[in-house]
Parts: sequence; C-alpha cells; structure tokens
Amino acid sequence: MKTKTIFGKLLVAGGFLFGTTIGFAQPRQTVAILNIDTKGVIQDATAMGYLARLELEKTNVYNVMDKYDIADILEKNKIDISNCFGKTCLVEKGKVLGADKMLTGSVERFGEKIVITLRLIDVKTASVEKSDATEYLNLQPEIQKMMEISVKNLLQIENDPILVNLLVEYDTPITSPKTTLRLNGPRMGVSFVTAEAAKRLTAPKSEGGYDMFPITSQFGYQFETQYLSAGNFQALIEFVGSIGGLESGQLIPSLAFMNGFRGSKSGLEFAFGPVFKVVKTADGYFDKRKTIGDGKWHLNNEWSQDTLNWINENKYDIIDNPNDVMELPDRRGKYKLSTGLILALGKTFKSGYLNIPVNVYVIPKKHATVYGISVGFNINKKPKRQ
Repeated sequence: MKTKTIFGKLLVAGGFLFGTTIGFAQPRQTVAILNIDTKGVIQDATAMGYLARLELEKTNVYNVMDKYDIADILEKNKIDISNCFGKTCLVEKGKVLGADKMLTGSVERFGEKIVITLRLIDVKTASVEKSDATEYLNLQPEIQKMMEISVKNLLQIENDPILVNLLVEYDTPITSPKTTLRLNGPRMGVSFVTAEAAKRLTAPKSEGGYDMFPITSQFGYQFETQYLSAGNFQALIEFVGSIGGLESGQLIPSLAFMNGFRGSKSGLEFAFGPVFKVVKTADGYFDKRKTIGDGKWHLNNEWSQDTLNWINENKYDIIDNPNDVMELPDRRGKYKLSTGLILALGKTFKSGYLNIPVNVYVIPKKHATVYGISVGFNINKKPKRQ
C-alpha cells in the first residue's frame, strides 16, 4: 500500500514537470521584416531592413523570418514591396508570409540628428503592438549601434548606458534671438612675428634681444558667448587669454577681446577686436647710414652718446638722427602694455556636441605684424534664456 502511494506521488510530480516543460517550450512568434524606409542617410531601405533583422535576431525574443524565405514567397506571389511601409500594406503581406507580426519603421536625418522610428504590428489584429522613436547624434558610421538601441527599446530590453550616452540626442541646445550659449574651451596654436620685431626677438641677449625663434607657441583659454542667433546668423563675444614663448624660456601674456559673426550652417566665422600684450620695449633705431652705419639696433640715447654725431666735438650740438626711430622689443627696456587690432577668420567643425574651431589671424603693425593659427575645442552647454 505504501509502495502504491509513493508511486502515485511520483506520477503526479512527473506530470507536473512534463506539463511545465511543454508550457515553456511553446514556439516563439514569427516576425517578418521587409524594408525600413530611409531618408538622408547612407544606407538604403533594403540595407536598413537587414540591420533591423540582424539586431532583432540577436535579442532571441522572436523567430525572425529569413530574408531569402521572404523573397521566395513574395516572388512566387508576384508581390512588390518597394513602397510597403504602411500598416495596411504590411498586414496584407504578413498574412501572405504567414507571420504573426511585422516590423517596420524609418531612419531619417534631420540636420545634425538621426531619428529612428520602429513599429511592431500584430498581423491578426491589424494593430500597432509596440512603437519606439529615438533621436541620435548624426554619426552615420555607428548606425548599426543606433538600430541595436532602438530594437532593444522597442522590446523593453535594457541597453548599455555608456553606448546610449555616446549616441542618443537628449537635449540639444535651442538657439533663438533670446538665447545665450556659452562655448568655452582651451586654445593652442603658433604665431609668426615679421618685420623689424622679428629681428629683435632673434637678436642675441648681448644686444638686448631675446635669442628666441620668430615662431612661438601659444597656449590659452577662450571664453565665448553667443549673444544673438537669428536664422543662419550668430553674433559672438570672445575673450582669449594666452601665454607664448615657452619654447624659448619666455612668458609673454596676451589678451584678445573680439566681436565675431558666425554662420550657423557653414560654421564660417569672422571676428575682430583689440589685443593687449605686456612686453619689454624700448625706442631705438637700426643704423642704416651708407658709410658709417653698422645696420645694427641701437637704443635711442646711443645716438647722442656717439662722438661721431657731435658737431665740432660739442656734445650739446648733435646732428639729427636720419634713421627711423621705432619702439620694438628690447630686454633693456621697460614693461609696457602693447595694443593692436586682431583680425581672425575661421571655421568650426562639429561632431555631435563637440565643436572644433580652427582660426587663422593677423595682427597688423608697421614694424611688427603677427600671423598665427589656433585650434581648440568646446562643448555646447545648455543655453541661458533671457
């Protein structure tokens, strides 16, 4: 009797396990994907459909119909799917294919963003069961990763947060006539000094020069505020503080204040304004007299100290200096605030939120014109609305 009771319990337990196994082993529903509509991206509708099919298969949630099986069935029934993106058309094709569900959608580029929309349609009820629309940064080489994120969003599968942060367009700053953007960032570049000032910089220290190169490095930081945006036009205020001459053991500070104008679409920019530098300068001249001039730089007071310039050996009666007297860099001089006008032309290259400005500039002066190039980077921050 006891043996029969144990045997009966084993039968009940076995039956429960068998029923449970059958329940879990129910076949997955079949999903068919035709094409995914595209606009403004490299891939066409067929290629995008392939990417969606691949990413859906990787989730292992549905039984995804093979593209060759789909093509074979459609060809036998002489069905054209080139413009089949709507719900009614897809439901009809789904019945022919014997699919439980149809996945459709679109991938479109809008300016600097890509929008992927996916819809999962139930063939039996002819209703949209699930849908997802996600905005991404315009990084087309990563469009397969974008499709992966959208498919997982559709199926409510958790995505890699790092991947999402790199690709998803969350909150692009809005620009309007009442919007202020702050685009601050580091700057680096080189400048080239010309004319007589270059001679003074390269002159030996024994002659009051700096014994440095006429080409100097520049490292600094730019504070930029976009105070007006209307249509394709932006107005900017820029402050650029920098130091130069480090490769020659010098520390030359400078500050530029500019008003700029930039095209929103082209990224081209023009700016101008005053620039200030603190350098040691002195009044002097290059002795260019034909017979006795040595062509070297002399301080202005050296003219009156040269006995060759005295009339009848009278140090109070001195001939006029025929050379051009100019103020140039000299270690023997005094620190002075040098001013100039800077003219800059550049272009800003964009990669998502990252801006990469590249500029060429000139500071025109009669005896010390400076040419330069600088590059930097900054990131769009949330706008401050007035």
